[in-house]
Amino acid sequence: MSLVTRFRGLARLDALVLTATLWFLGKFLRYLFPPLFGTLGESYGVSRTVLGTAFTGFMLVYAAMQFPSGALADRFGSVRVIAVGAALAATGALVLVVDSPFLVLAGAMALMGGGTGMHKTVAVGLLSRTYPARTGRMLGVFDTFGTFGGVAAPAAVVMATGLPALLGAPWRGAFLAGGLATACLTAVFAVRVPRRIASDPWTAMPGDATTDSDGDFGTTPSFGTYLAMFRKWEFTAFVVVTVLFGFAYNGAVAFLPLYLASETTLSAATANVLFSALFVVSLVQLVTGEASDRVGTVPVLFLTLGIATAGLVAILAVTATGGPVVLGGAVVALGLGAHGFRPVRGAYLVTVVPDTVAGGSLGVVRTLLMGAGAIAPATVGYLSEVVGFGPAFGLLAAALAGATGLTAILWLVDR
Repeated sequence: MSLVTRFRGLARLDALVLTATLWFLGKFLRYLFPPLFGTLGESYGVSRTVLGTAFTGFMLVYAAMQFPSGALADRFGSVRVIAVGAALAATGALVLVVDSPFLVLAGAMALMGGGTGMHKTVAVGLLSRTYPARTGRMLGVFDTFGTFGGVAAPAAVVMATGLPALLGAPWRGAFLAGGLATACLTAVFAVRVPRRIASDPWTAMPGDATTDSDGDFGTTPSFGTYLAMFRKWEFTAFVVVTVLFGFAYNGAVAFLPLYLASETTLSAATANVLFSALFVVSLVQLVTGEASDRVGTVPVLFLTLGIATAGLVAILAVTATGGPVVLGGAVVALGLGAHGFRPVRGAYLVTVVPDTVAGGSLGVVRTLLMGAGAIAPATVGYLSEVVGFGPAFGLLAAALAGATGLTAILWLVDR
């Protein structure tokens, strides 16, 4: 194979790289908040319940944008929707650069939630149509890029604490960097990806042409058409699986640094390192995405959910006695299972959803998924103050166990 041929092959991946990097920045902005909960609580004089509720607001707006963004992508094209969402996220991040009351912080979080909420659903459809023979692999790469935003965010918080407080508080510099990077990359994405789609038949996507032959945008399916998907039992059952997973994962991620720092013998710095480790192991998504293309999605879904459940149960079991190595191993297991589940979830859904309603149907699923995930931080924050972190995280482990059991039923029926 000549160098020119290899270069052309790599160039065809620019849609993947740009889409995934925007997702990385969106996740980076989201995961700046959990490591800052202790600092924000002291700075603004608010409780864990209030902080959890503010993060729930972020996630609720994020969830509410899943269906509208998918439906809009069916009508106007994926590139437009993703670009608008990224611009909103960048705006929310830049608002936090200026010292302001807590209500402004909560409002900026909601704006970032809305902006980032317009990305994932639309991106899954865009990439699955762009690279139809490599859907599992491409979604694995996409999710891995995004998850490393969670690796970078705690590190950025630690680095920011050592910088001069030029913006009133050192942590505001992380939002400045994230906001500017998102704004610049959005401009590149909006210009480059439409050209790639239009010029290269290898990446042509019928749902992403800017206009049809008459110059008019396509018709949008009715909401009833999207809801009709729930008549398929395997679709509905998997929606329940994703809802249980979303609740457990988002609840754990929102408070894991504070849980480790307050309930174990670990220091706050070590807790943040382990929180980063949760995302470092997201490289497993490259393996599980590829495996789902080869052996099928449902077996991989069952395996990953089982590992995630074991990891969260282990964190609870060794809270009082475990050191950094033992707790780190449990966190890594949770990360391996949870991140390994993500690309396979998307690959499974695109196989049971018709292309004509892919955007909206995935949007409905992700609305339910992220809605469940959105209430998790507030729930965990409240329960941690009323009955303690142990019962709160025990509820999350039960949700993961339920998702694993239901996936086992799907696997048996599928076989």
